[in-house]
Amino acid sequence: MTTPPDRLHLDRQLCFAVYAAGHAITRAYKPMLDALGITYPQYLVLLVLWEDDDLTVKAIGERLMLDSGTLTPLLKRMEAGGLLARRRDAADERQVRVGLTETGRALRERVLSTDNPLVCRGGRTPAELAALKDDLVRLREALDGTAPTGGDGGPV
Repeated sequence: MTTPPDRLHLDRQLCFAVYAAGHAITRAYKPMLDALGITYPQYLVLLVLWEDDDLTVKAIGERLMLDSGTLTPLLKRMEAGGLLARRRDAADERQVRVGLTETGRALRERVLSTDNPLVCRGGRTPAELAALKDDLVRLREALDGTAPTGGDGGPV
C-alpha cells in the first residue's frame, strides 16, 4: 500500500516556490543593478517614480507595500546617492514628497538599454512571463482581499 504524499512536504508548497523564485529573481537582476550602482529595493522605488514622479512617501509605500519605517531609510540612501530629492509638501507639511533628480531620471534610459534578465535567463517568452505576473497579482489580490469582483460578486 502506498502512502499519499505529505501535503506538508516543502517541495509541495506554493509559498516556498514563490519565496525561492523571489530570491532567484533578485539574484538575476543583481548584475544589472550592480552595474547601475543601485540595489533591488532602490530599483523598485525608481520604477514607481519613473511611472509617476513627485509622490508622497505614503503613496510610494502603498505602491510597494512597504511601511514608512522601511521606506524612509531607503529613500535617505537614495537621496544621498543623488537619485532623488525629498521635501515637505507645501500644502501639508506632515507629508514628505519625493521627486527624481536628473541623475534618477537618466538612470531610466540606462535600464531601458539593458536586457531584461528574466527574459534572457527565465526560459520563458515575454508573453509567458506577463501571464505568470498576472496570475501572481490575482493570487496576491485574493489573499489580501483586494481582488476585483464581477457583476455576480464573485472573483474575476
